[in-house]
Amino acid sequence: MEQFDTIGLIETFGLVFVLEAADAMCKAADVDLIGYENVASGYISVLVRGDVGACKTAVEAGVKAVKDMGAEVYSSVVIPRPHPVLEKIIKRYSLDNLLPQA
Repeated sequence: MEQFDTIGLIETFGLVFVLEAADAMCKAADVDLIGYENVASGYISVLVRGDVGACKTAVEAGVKAVKDMGAEVYSSVVIPRPHPVLEKIIKRYSLDNLLPQA
């Protein structure tokens, strides 16, 4: 069975806060920004991928960045070795889907 990297996610309210979280996540650890999803009514989730330690560090930094701005983090999670079926969901929210294909 194929193994996948760890994924880390943060959900907050508003584009400004999720961009701050994503920026902090990418600066704090060696993670790849996979994508984001505007869930509903302004709730936005951001998703990164990397090894377990990097994702934990990234999520902690993202949560701190949002809280430092006075906003609320609604949820955050680090999933080590996610089950391969989750790749269907991950691909749906990938930034690659937003970019024009060459």
